[in-house]
Amino acid sequence: MLGTASRLPWPLHAVLGSLAVLALAGCPTVDLGETPADPGVCRPDPLEYRDVIWPEFLAPADTARSCVDEAGCHAAGNGRSALRLETDVAADPTAHDRNYAVVIRFLNCGTPGASSLLTKPLAGQDPHGGGDIFADVDDPAVMAFEAWLQP
Repeated sequence: MLGTASRLPWPLHAVLGSLAVLALAGCPTVDLGETPADPGVCRPDPLEYRDVIWPEFLAPADTARSCVDEAGCHAAGNGRSALRLETDVAADPTAHDRNYAVVIRFLNCGTPGASSLLTKPLAGQDPHGGGDIFADVDDPAVMAFEAWLQP
């Protein structure tokens, strides 16, 4: 059985063929520059993340307040949520970069107090499988977190 295109008159085949060639040639490629950051994502200072947020907010020496302690709640290898962080940042200098890329997905720079990275472990906010890590907004780690997101 022949397709419907074979039933078209010859001049129409030529016109359609020419249009197809023109369509394939298309417009010239336009360089739009770098892809902009997702508007819902903010990018606060990565050095402050490494020097303050990681050691004071995410991985403090007090394992009861750590997101990546021995229990591994948010450890990359066996974490139980989308917030999975590499724990051996001392041995692998690029781990902080990868962790930073994960962490910024949980930030709200427009309203820092609404960042799920803060609301989950903060008492009285969002439910958190790991319980309340920070009693209130006056906790020094919480204050460091909020200062990190200030413009």
